[in-house]
Amino acid sequence: SAIADSASQATDIKTPDTSFVPVVADESKEGEKGADSPIADISEGEKEFSERAGKKIELGGAKKKKIAAPGKVIDEDDLQEAGAKEAIELYKGLLKKYPLFERNDQVLYQLSRAYEDTGQIDIAMKTLEQLIKQYPTSRHIDEAQFRRAEYFFTRKKYLDSEESYQSVINTGEGSEFYELALYKQGWAYFKQDMYEEALQDYIKMLDYKIDNGYDLESDENKIERKRIEDTYRVISLSFSYLGGAESIVEFFDKHGHRFYEASIYSHLGEYYLTKRRYSDAANSYEAYIDRNPISKESPYFNIRVIEIYKKGGFPRLVVDAKKEFSKTYSLQSNYWTFYDINANPTVLAFLKSNLIDLANHYHALYQDRRLRKDKEVNYKEAIFWYREYLSSFPEEKQAPKLNNQLAGLLLEHKDFLGAATEYERTAYNYPAHEASSSAGYAAVYAYRQHLKMANQSQRNIIKREIIRSSLKFSEYFPTHKHAAVVLVAAVDDLYALEDYEQAIIYGRRVISVYPDADKKLLRSSWMVVAHASFDIASYKDAEDAYTQTLALTDKKDKSYEGLTESLAASVYKQGEQARILGDHKLAADHFLRVAKVAPNSKIRPTAEYDAAASLMLLKQWGAVATVLEGFRKLYPENKLNKDITKKLAVVYKEDGKFLLAAVEFERIEKENPDDDALRREALTQAAELYVKAEKNGKALLVYTKLVDYFPVPIEDAIEVRQKMADIYLAQDKRKQYIYQLKQIVAGDAAAGKGRTDRTKFLAANASLVLAEPKLAAFKDVRLVKPFKKNLKKKKKRMRAAIDEYTKLVEYQVGEVTAAATFYIAEVYYEFSVALLESERPTNLNDEELEQYELVIEDQAYPFEEKAIDVHEKNMELLDVGIYNEWIDKSIAKLAVLLPARYAKTEQESALVALMQPGPITDKTPVAPEVVQEEVVQEEAVKEDVTTEEVKPVSEVEGG
Repeated sequence: SAIADSASQATDIKTPDTSFVPVVADESKEGEKGADSPIADISEGEKEFSERAGKKIELGGAKKKKIAAPGKVIDEDDLQEAGAKEAIELYKGLLKKYPLFERNDQVLYQLSRAYEDTGQIDIAMKTLEQLIKQYPTSRHIDEAQFRRAEYFFTRKKYLDSEESYQSVINTGEGSEFYELALYKQGWAYFKQDMYEEALQDYIKMLDYKIDNGYDLESDENKIERKRIEDTYRVISLSFSYLGGAESIVEFFDKHGHRFYEASIYSHLGEYYLTKRRYSDAANSYEAYIDRNPISKESPYFNIRVIEIYKKGGFPRLVVDAKKEFSKTYSLQSNYWTFYDINANPTVLAFLKSNLIDLANHYHALYQDRRLRKDKEVNYKEAIFWYREYLSSFPEEKQAPKLNNQLAGLLLEHKDFLGAATEYERTAYNYPAHEASSSAGYAAVYAYRQHLKMANQSQRNIIKREIIRSSLKFSEYFPTHKHAAVVLVAAVDDLYALEDYEQAIIYGRRVISVYPDADKKLLRSSWMVVAHASFDIASYKDAEDAYTQTLALTDKKDKSYEGLTESLAASVYKQGEQARILGDHKLAADHFLRVAKVAPNSKIRPTAEYDAAASLMLLKQWGAVATVLEGFRKLYPENKLNKDITKKLAVVYKEDGKFLLAAVEFERIEKENPDDDALRREALTQAAELYVKAEKNGKALLVYTKLVDYFPVPIEDAIEVRQKMADIYLAQDKRKQYIYQLKQIVAGDAAAGKGRTDRTKFLAANASLVLAEPKLAAFKDVRLVKPFKKNLKKKKKRMRAAIDEYTKLVEYQVGEVTAAATFYIAEVYYEFSVALLESERPTNLNDEELEQYELVIEDQAYPFEEKAIDVHEKNMELLDVGIYNEWIDKSIAKLAVLLPARYAKTEQESALVALMQPGPITDKTPVAPEVVQEEVVQEEAVKEDVTTEEVKPVSEVEGG
C-alpha cells in the first residue's frame, strides 16, 4: 500500500535538544515577611528601646473629687480654678485646721498632686510618704506607692523603686496598678542586672494579662500591643545576658512552659541577627524547633534559619537547611496532619522555591565536569528533588518546565524508558506550554532508543509503546515539523505487528492529518475503517466511514451498490443496538434513517417496520401512525401489511382516534376471513370504538354484522343486542329499542342449553320493560260511566298485567323478581284505589249513597289486603340475601298502608341499604307463593265483584 511504501521515510528520528536551563523559582523578596509570619520585628535600636521602654509611665491628672471638710464641701474644680498654689494653701489649711479629719488621706493625695503640678516633686513625694505612713489602708495607697516608685525609677534609685513597686504588687491583682507595677519592677530588676528576677516579673505580667482574657496577638489597642512587644524584647534581652537560647530552655523547664515562648525565641534570634551573630541567631530559632517540632511557628522559624544563613554567607548550610526544611515540611510529612498548609501561604511558597532550588542545584552539579566522581550522587539528588516538586505541585506553572528538565536529565543519563515516560508526562499532562510538542517528539525518540537496547522478548511490547506514543504525538501536534515522519513510522510498526485493527484506526489519523493525500489512499483508508468498525460493532463509525467511502467512489463502480447496502446495514445495526439497550427512541430514529441514507436498500422495509414497533413501545402514537401509513403506501404487496393493519388499529385506539381505529378493526375482520375469533373480536372493538367516536349509526351496522355473522354463542349475541337496545334508547327510537328487547327475550327463550345466567338476566330486564305497556294500559282505565263496561275492561287489563309480571318471576333474577312482585302488589292496590275513587251515581239519595259507599269499600278492601300480602312477600327476599330498590319500595308502601307496623321497618330498611355491600346471589330467588296463589284466586274475586258486590251499583245506574 501507499502507507507501507512510505514507511521507510520514518526511520530518521532526529535527536532532540536536551540542554539544561535552570528554572527560576518565584521567590519572595529577601527578608520579606508574609502576613502569616511569626518572626519578631526589632527594627528599633537597643539603646533607643531601653530608654523608651524604661521611662516613667504617665498616669494622667488626679481624679476630681469633692472633699467634705467639717462644716463645708470643697469642690476640686473650684480649687483648680483658684490655681495650684492657692489649692496647696487650702489643702494645708484643711490639714492644720482639721488634723483628725477622717478624709485627710484624700486631702494629702490631692495636695501631692498639686505639689507635682507646680513642679515641687520632692515635696510631693514627702506628702505621699506622709499619706502612706498615716493612712496605710487608704484607697489611694497603691497609686501613691506607684508614683513614689516611678519617682525613684526615674532617678535610677532602682532598689527603692523596686520596694515601692513590690508594695503595689502586694496589694493584689485588684489594683489597677498591679500590671504596671509588675512591668516596671521587671525593668527595675533589669536595670540592676537581676535578669532572673526581671524575667519572673515579665512572665507574671504576661500570665496576668492572659488570665484576664487578653489576647497577646491582638492589635486593637496599639499602646497595649506595643507594651507586649516591649515585654517580649526585654525578656529576650534578659535571656541574651543569661546565656542565650539555652537559658530560655532552662527557665521554662524550671518555671513551666508558656504558649507564647515562640515570640521570646524569635526576639532573641532577631536580636542576635542585628548583632551579626548569625550562628547564635540560627541556634535561637533551632532551639525552639527542636523542642516544638509540631508547633505552628516551626516552619517559619526554619525559613528564618535559612535566611540567616544566606545573610551570613554560608552556602553549604543554606543547602543543608533547605533539604531539611523540604523534607520536614513536604506535603506528605506528618506536620501537615496537624495544620492546613493552605492557611500557611508563606510556608507553601517557600517549600516550592526550595524544591526548585535543590533540583537546579544538583542538576548543575551533575553536569559539572569537575565533579565526575560525584556524578551518580548528584544525579540521584536531582532526580529526588525534581520528583518531590512534581508530586507535590503538579499544577504549578513551573511544573512542565521542571518535568521537561527531569526528562532531559534521564535521557542524558541514558535511562531511555524513564526519559520517554517523563517526556510524555511533560507533553500531555499539563496545559499547553512552549515545550509540549518538543517533549512529545523527544518521547518517541527515547522509546526508539530504548528499543535498540531491548532484548527480543521485550521488543513487541516496546513497539506497542512506540506506536502509542507516536499516535498521541500526531494527534496532539499535527503541525510539528517531524509529525509526518513520526506518523508514517507508526504505520510501519503497525504493519510489522500485523495489527490491522490499529492500522485501520490509524488510517483515520492519516486522513485527518493529510487531507490532501491521494484520493485512492483516502478511499482505501475510509473503506478499511468502515469494514473494521462494522466487524467490531462500532456501527456509527462504520456509517460515517461508508459515507466517506461512497463519496470517493464512482457510482458506476461495481462496488457502489454493495457499499450502499453496507451503509444501510450500519445504520440499521445502530437501531438494533439501541433497542437492546432499551433506548427505543434512539432505535426508532436509526431505523427511520435507513430510508434517508439508502432509500432503495433491501433492508428498508424491515427497518421501517422495526421503527414502528419501537415507537409503539414509546407510545408515540402519531409518529407510529405516520410510519405505518407510509409503509402501507410504499409496500402494498408486502406480507407484513396484515400486521400493519393490526398495529394501526391499536395505535389509533391508543391515540384517541376512535373513528380511524374502528375503520382499521373492520379492515382486520375483512383481511382475516378464516379466523372467526379474530373477526369477532375485531368487529366488537370496531363497534365499541364507533360508540366512543359518537358514530352510533356505524356502531349499529357493525353490531348488526356481529349478530348476523356470529349468532352463537347466544350469550354474546344477546349481549350485542343489549348494546344495540341501549343505543336505540339513547336515540329515542322506541320502536327499534322494543324490537331489540323482544329479540333478547326470544333469543334467551330459544337458547336451550346455551342459556346462561347472563342471558336470563338480560332477558328478564328486557321483559320487565316490555311489561310496562300492559301496566300502563291497566292504569289508563278509569271507573267512570259507563261503569260496568269500564270495570270489565279494567279487570281484564288487570289480569293481563298480573299475568305478564308473573311470567317475569320465572327468570329467577332477584332484582326483576322483586320488581315484578312490587308491580303485582301495585296492580292490586291500584284496583282498590280505582274502586274507591270511581264515579258515583248522580241519582241516589243520601241513604242510598251511603249504602253505595259501604258496598264500594267492602269490594275495594280485599284488593288492598292482597296488595299488602304481596308487598310482604317481597320482603321475604331479604331472607335469601336479596336487597334492592324494589324491596325498599315495597317497605315504603307498607309503611303507608300499615304505618303502625311498617313505619319503623322503613327506617330500618334505609340502614340495611347502607350496610349492604351489594346484591347477594348465592341463592336462587323464587316467586313469593302469595303471588301465585293470588293469580289462581283472581278469577273468583273478579266474579264476586261483578255479580254481587257491584250489582247494586249496576242497578242504580240502570235506574
